[in-house]
Amino acid sequence: MTQKKRGMRTIDVVICGLFAALIAVGAFIRITIPTQPYPFTFSLQWLFVLLAGMLLGAKRGALSVAAYLLIGLMGVPVFVHGGGPQYIFRAGFGFLLGFLLAAFLIGLLTERLPRFNRQGADSDAPFMPEFLRLMIAAVVGLVAYYFVGTAYYYFMYSVVLETPAEWGLGIAIAGCLSTFLPDLALCVVAALLATRLRPALNRVI
Repeated sequence: MTQKKRGMRTIDVVICGLFAALIAVGAFIRITIPTQPYPFTFSLQWLFVLLAGMLLGAKRGALSVAAYLLIGLMGVPVFVHGGGPQYIFRAGFGFLLGFLLAAFLIGLLTERLPRFNRQGADSDAPFMPEFLRLMIAAVVGLVAYYFVGTAYYYFMYSVVLETPAEWGLGIAIAGCLSTFLPDLALCVVAALLATRLRPALNRVI
């Protein structure tokens, strides 16, 4: 029994490290959206955060994001605009914190939401019910991700930088509107991928 637990712990570390690396890679696959006065960035990080929650569950999904954040804050340039502890003073750091909450919620809902498997359904049954279940988790995670990111953005501009509150909130909302639909599209992609990948990954972990 002890050996089995050790094996599972080793697999957990490897899997969490892999997804932390994928999130880091996603930071370099990005498009800068020229919103004013500050540009926002759309990247594939969100796709890998979604997959971490859907495929690994709440605990391991959140640990993957936490490992990624720790690596970046230690100075490794894995964030969109570099790395280091000073990154917490960037207004956009809240969206990275949003990744952590989103991965946990997505994993939790993926584990807890009822499954819609029909009795007697074979392996070739349509996957749409599972897709819808994952989409519910993804959308909840998306809302949490944007809520944390926008709140942090607003706080940094209106409190820390002492700019007019309406101005700081306006920047955050404008940036969110520019990336929300692409991120929603990534929710669809992640749900489709996870529907196919979950059975295989569950046999490993």
